[in-house]
Amino acid sequence: MKVMVIGATGAIGQRLVPLLVTDGHEVFGTARSAEKAERLRALGAEPVVLDLLDRAAVRRAVRNASPNVVVNEATGLAGVDFNPRRFDEGFALTNRLRTEGTDNLLAAAGETGVGRFVAQSYAGWPHAREGAPVKSESDPLDPSPPKEARRAHAAIRHLEAAVTGADAIEGVVLRYGGFYGPGTSLTRDGEIAEAIRKGRFPIVGSGAGIWSFVHVEDAASATAAAVTRGAPGIYNVVDDEPAPVSEWLPYLAELLGAKPPRRVPAWLGRLLSGELGVAMMTDLRGASNAKAKRELGWELRYPSWREGFVAALGDAPEVSSGRRVA
Repeated sequence: MKVMVIGATGAIGQRLVPLLVTDGHEVFGTARSAEKAERLRALGAEPVVLDLLDRAAVRRAVRNASPNVVVNEATGLAGVDFNPRRFDEGFALTNRLRTEGTDNLLAAAGETGVGRFVAQSYAGWPHAREGAPVKSESDPLDPSPPKEARRAHAAIRHLEAAVTGADAIEGVVLRYGGFYGPGTSLTRDGEIAEAIRKGRFPIVGSGAGIWSFVHVEDAASATAAAVTRGAPGIYNVVDDEPAPVSEWLPYLAELLGAKPPRRVPAWLGRLLSGELGVAMMTDLRGASNAKAKRELGWELRYPSWREGFVAALGDAPEVSSGRRVA
């Protein structure tokens, strides 16, 4: 089949393209600059320079490629300094790509006869912060998200509704967990590791917020599976072990050879990182991957962030294990 990967030079895209080529697909990969696009040729893809916010250009690119499947991995997070207090500000371009960009792609896909459309979403802070600690795809999203992320939350809702509700197209939404591994902010030399080493990543309040992670290699393999398998709908692409901040953050600090993260009260965390920052530390819900494993035939290389963190950080000491979240 012909597969068009949008945002093919990103952390997922550059791992997805070789998987699709190995599976025998003809792959077209897009990037926003000629320099980045040309790197895709070495991965086996036909490079395409594309601005996803240029509706006419999107129509031409999709028409010229005439793909059977479109995979949208486009984000605008490169070089963004993540700050929970200014979350929507940092996600402004990504929010546009998830709304305007998705609409442009779906319109072009409908005109060209694309049969399947796979799009990136997120599992974690969008979930309702009540009820069970681990959520399935059928559980509701947060009806009242923290004010710092309301535009990002609305963009995710827009993308998921547009993709799964598209006429005559099999719409598949992949809600990825928190990325780690090459090309992400969670590597031995990445921003998160640096913040932990410098003592700038404390545990706020109870630290009971549940996070779900996924290694970028596993995220790419799930995406490759979704190109040809699974009914239309939403899938959580996360590992087997959702875990509270109070468990995974000290583990990560120990792997990095850093001091244990200090604890700060919720009121102080709210001053430093806003409502969203506190929610991510105390109220976040994890996600279940049962549907993706069952319906996509997905097998993880790193079923837990425990061994995954070790692989992502390179040569690291073994550390004690903690409890699992049921």
